[in-house]
Amino acid sequence: MSSCNNSIPQPLIFVLAGIPGLESFHGWFSVPFSLVFVMTVIGNVTLICIIRVEKSLHEPMFLFLAVLSVVDLSLVSVTVPRMLGIFWTDAKEISFNACLMQMFFISFFYVIESGILVAMAFDRFVAIWKPLSYTTILANNMLVKIALAVLARAVAVLTPAPILAKRLESFQTHIIAYSYCAYMAVVKIACGDVSNHIVYGLMVIVASVGFDLYFIILSYGLILHTVFLIPSWEARGKALSTCGSHFCVIALFYSPVVFSVLAQSLGYHMAPHVQIIIENLYFLVPPMVNPLIYGVRTKQIRKQVLRILRCLGD
Repeated sequence: MSSCNNSIPQPLIFVLAGIPGLESFHGWFSVPFSLVFVMTVIGNVTLICIIRVEKSLHEPMFLFLAVLSVVDLSLVSVTVPRMLGIFWTDAKEISFNACLMQMFFISFFYVIESGILVAMAFDRFVAIWKPLSYTTILANNMLVKIALAVLARAVAVLTPAPILAKRLESFQTHIIAYSYCAYMAVVKIACGDVSNHIVYGLMVIVASVGFDLYFIILSYGLILHTVFLIPSWEARGKALSTCGSHFCVIALFYSPVVFSVLAQSLGYHMAPHVQIIIENLYFLVPPMVNPLIYGVRTKQIRKQVLRILRCLGD
């Protein structure tokens, strides 16, 4: 970390470094990033349109999936255009207030997506535990309550972030060694006692990822318990197959976080540019792969996608 002996007051403009140490390769990075971004938008918009148009998909699981796609689109929209601006035109400057907004919305959509994955785990549990009462338990009013709870949790947990960051008065530098504004990245270059900010950051992780992972593991534990009470092996396999897509999405979403925590706990430190590349990809890969997972593994969606492709071919 830089010394605070020559600290600067709160800057009006921050400079996003992109991928430090690999600035000469920014143009090359822009190619796969832009392609993945386009594929992400096409995949999620297609999924939303299919679920909206096809009435047979107006079930809780697919409605949750449509919301997941909307959140994925929102997450890439607040991160990727800024990254591509850095890679293409060297547009590294961002105002302090714009940085605070991006900081809030990145975390906001991340926590919402985590909450939706918990709701989808609950959906799978109900579908297997009480299949005959599935649509009664997860009626529209219940879905609205779940959505409002997920939204309220995100607002309550993350509203303090920009407020606390705004109170930081002096900084070591105005350069943020990332391609986007993140709360801890801003705190890392601040001067003075930032222990409260670190505690708050840990509390956000526990109140979102920690809480959600606990309930997802609990849901799947109950799902396995319910499945193994079914006498027929064929019925067991069919029941578990309905959870396959959701489990893949969960693994893709939470793996980087779990890996990062384990790496830090074990004292393993990646090169800064490698860590930043991985974190940048994290905003692209799950939103791109989610519609592919559900498109391949879900018969109803796969059927509609093939129908669209045939129409385009004709």
